[in-house]
Amino acid sequence: MLPEHPKLTPEQAADETRRALAMRDTFARSVTRRLRVPLADQRAYGQRLQAALDAKNLGALAGEYVILVDRSANVQALFIYFRAMPGEAWQMIGASPVATGRPGEFDHFLTPPGVFEHTPSNMDFRAEGTMNDNGIRGYGKRDMRIYDLGWVDGERGWGKGGFSQMRFQMHATDPDRLEPLLGIRHSKGCVRIPASLNTFIDHNGIIDAEYEALVASGKSLWVLHPGRNITPYAGRFIVVIDSARKTRPAWSPAPGSQARAKLPKGGDNAD
Repeated sequence: MLPEHPKLTPEQAADETRRALAMRDTFARSVTRRLRVPLADQRAYGQRLQAALDAKNLGALAGEYVILVDRSANVQALFIYFRAMPGEAWQMIGASPVATGRPGEFDHFLTPPGVFEHTPSNMDFRAEGTMNDNGIRGYGKRDMRIYDLGWVDGERGWGKGGFSQMRFQMHATDPDRLEPLLGIRHSKGCVRIPASLNTFIDHNGIIDAEYEALVASGKSLWVLHPGRNITPYAGRFIVVIDSARKTRPAWSPAPGSQARAKLPKGGDNAD
């Protein structure tokens, strides 16, 4: 069930929108890997977000930030949206390149589409920054937050396909070898994001509404750092869609040959 939002006058809603959209400036200052999405595409993705929420009876969601991911092979992007009131158009805060599930190899899932609630029922954790056998820091540098969305049905990208359980997460990736490859399908099913975006979402509590509710009730959560600047518009949802775009838009360029050359043997198996 969605929480009850107070009835706002048009003037109050406009004021809330201005406050929430101020996060655009913070995003621009904090996130180093950004996408310049044209206004027409911002609006189109806002409509796709609304359609995905409608399909889950969440069409009245408002007053909080929402993360949207397009898993299309020709896009591979994450967007943060906000609106103050139901019925208003969703407005984009910022966008960054990501990497989602790459089919064609054993144990590689397509990133599952749908609406996923970020809840302490599947408690987040933080990266240790250690390297695997292939010299890859799969969760990124030490202290990066892993957003854990729990066990979900994932479409297998190998063999005869079908579905089986996968642990769905959103997390940073190796900053030297794999972050330059964001923008193409490259994970085992999770959503890989830039380290600066990981820190932005974490520090501002962009999808931490339920975590903050636990803190407000007196719980102590080690995964939440002191000194965070929690937004009053913290949300709870990560939405994954597939726009199925046939061509890659100019605003979401694929990584070049220099980035691909940094990939070590076995680097595709780090998630």
